[in-house]
Amino acid sequence: MQKSLTKFTMVLAAVLALSMVVSAQTDEGQAGQQPSANQARGRGRGRGEANAPSPTANLPYDPHDFSGIWMGRGGAFNSLSKDPPSMTAWGQARYDAAKPGIGPRAQPLGNDPMMGCDPIGYPRIAFYNAYPMEFVQTKDRLIEFFDFFYTHRTIYLDGRKLPEDPEPTWYGYSVGHWEGTTLIVDTIGFNDQSWLDNDGHPHSDQMRLQERFQRVDHDTIESTMTLTDPKAYTMPWVSDKKTWKLTPKQTMREDVCAPSDEETYRKDMREPAANKK
Repeated sequence: MQKSLTKFTMVLAAVLALSMVVSAQTDEGQAGQQPSANQARGRGRGRGEANAPSPTANLPYDPHDFSGIWMGRGGAFNSLSKDPPSMTAWGQARYDAAKPGIGPRAQPLGNDPMMGCDPIGYPRIAFYNAYPMEFVQTKDRLIEFFDFFYTHRTIYLDGRKLPEDPEPTWYGYSVGHWEGTTLIVDTIGFNDQSWLDNDGHPHSDQMRLQERFQRVDHDTIESTMTLTDPKAYTMPWVSDKKTWKLTPKQTMREDVCAPSDEETYRKDMREPAANKK
């Protein structure tokens, strides 16, 4: 972990310096985004095959089986989409209070919850396409493991209903069902402590998500998401289409967010950068 910290600390030094000069920049083709502290650790992992034709894309596959390690490709993977809906007064106040560490609103001493090793939450955890994600599937559940922050969520496929009054959690309570070859996942039961994206868009504990996943060929899963949160947004937020590519040679790491390492990073990088600014 110490070697990982040293590596991403060096990368983040350049990022923070650049953010003081440039108010907006593109990340993965999207304006106003720069790699975050934790993104910098994995930047470039698995990118070699991004544009190369896959020799296995046309192999037979089961469209109801998502098992494998996948990497996000293209699209606005740093958020649901680049055009969020209008916020309510409550949502706007929460957004104004957020102080991101990157992007056009960046502040070296921001208050991004993940920079203190709070769980990154869902759906934000799914938007880091420099890190792999693994689906492990059984007959009654689909478990989604994330390399980033070394965490997982469970999607129940056993026909159960959503609970009426779930205990609020960082990743919510998810159930899924099949409509043809499309897996529809409904999630409720979130707390309101995480951000939706790097820019600090908020959500409340009223947030509901519906995701639609489809394995369109042997090597590709496509997904979309609709976020409904009347306390934070005046209308549903419909995501861009996300594309996931099968990467059988990829490995999953123990990418743990350790508070001791984050404290070292804060003292060595964020505070000196803030003082210089």
